[in-house]
Amino acid sequence: MSIDIEKRLARFNDLIPSKIPFVEGKLKGHQDRKNYSIVGPGVSEDSKQNVKIAEAHGFNIGAVSAAPMNGSGLHSHTTAEVFIIHAGSWRFYWGVNGEEGEVILSKGDVASFPTNMFRGFQNVSDEEALMFVALGEDDPGVITWTPRLLKEANESGMLLMEDRSLVDLNKQKVPEGKLVTKPLEDKELESFDHYTSDEIEKFVIRYNDNKNYVDDEHYNSNSIINYLDSFEIHGKKIEPKIPHKTGFGLTLLKGVSAHMHAYSINSSEVYNCLNGKWEVTCNDEKVILEPRDSFSAPKNSTRSVKQISNDEGSLFIVRQSN
Repeated sequence: MSIDIEKRLARFNDLIPSKIPFVEGKLKGHQDRKNYSIVGPGVSEDSKQNVKIAEAHGFNIGAVSAAPMNGSGLHSHTTAEVFIIHAGSWRFYWGVNGEEGEVILSKGDVASFPTNMFRGFQNVSDEEALMFVALGEDDPGVITWTPRLLKEANESGMLLMEDRSLVDLNKQKVPEGKLVTKPLEDKELESFDHYTSDEIEKFVIRYNDNKNYVDDEHYNSNSIINYLDSFEIHGKKIEPKIPHKTGFGLTLLKGVSAHMHAYSINSSEVYNCLNGKWEVTCNDEKVILEPRDSFSAPKNSTRSVKQISNDEGSLFIVRQSN
C-alpha cells in the first residue's frame, strides 16, 4: 500500500494557526495566542481554522502557543483533554472561579485533565510557550465556558452562537435565525466536578522524574513512559501511569539510540517529536521528524522508528485505542 507521505506529515513551521480561535479571543490574557489543528478540527470555534490532517483517527491533536501571561480562560470538555508541554512553563488552574488549585508544567511534562471540570491555562514563562493537546474521539464535542468568561467575551464584542459559530460585532451583525449562547445558571454549575491540587497531581507525569521510566529490555536502548492505555513494544506490555479512559494511548520513547522495530497495527497512530531527530519508515517510505513535527501512520501500514541524532531524543506516540 503506497501512501502520500507529505499529506501525513505536519511540520510545525508550516502549520497555519487561528489567532482568534475562541470567543475569548479579544480579552486581555487571551489575545496573544495561536491555535493549531493538526489531526482533526479539535474544539476550535473558528469556522476558518485550518486543519492539516482531516482524516478521522479516533482522536484529535492540536497545539497552542501563547505569549507570556496569555492562554485560555476557564472551560470544560465532554471528552478527554491531555496536554503535552513542548516549550515554556504553563500554569494550569481550575474550578468555576479558577481558585480550586493549580499546577505548573514544563517541557516534556504531561497532564490528563478529567472531563466535566473547569480548567484554564496560562504561559508563565518569559518567552512564547508551546504545547500540544490530544483530545478524545473523532468529534471531541464542544467547549463550555464559565458564565463570567462568556459575559466578558460578549462585552468585548465577541458572541458564541448556539451552533458554535463566532460573531464579531465589530465586523458583522448576528445572522438572522441564529441564537446567542447563554451563560450557565448557578444551578447548572452544580453538576461540574471539583478537584484538589493533590488529586490533579495524580494525573500529571513529570518528564524529569526518573521513576516514571521503564526499559523494554531491548538492548537497553529504550526508556519509556506509558501515560495512557497499555502499550506493547518488542513483545513487552507496559501498563499506563494514568487510569483515565481517553480513547487513545499516549507513550514517550526516549534515548540516544531509541527505536521500534517494524510492526503493523490496525489503529491510527501519530508520532510527535519533542527533541532529537527521528527517522520514520512507513511502507518503505522514509520521513525525518525534528522537534515539534508530527507524522500520522495509516492503519495497517508497516512502520518503524529510530532516533538518529547524536543527542538523546524523545518521541511521543499517540495511538487509537477505541
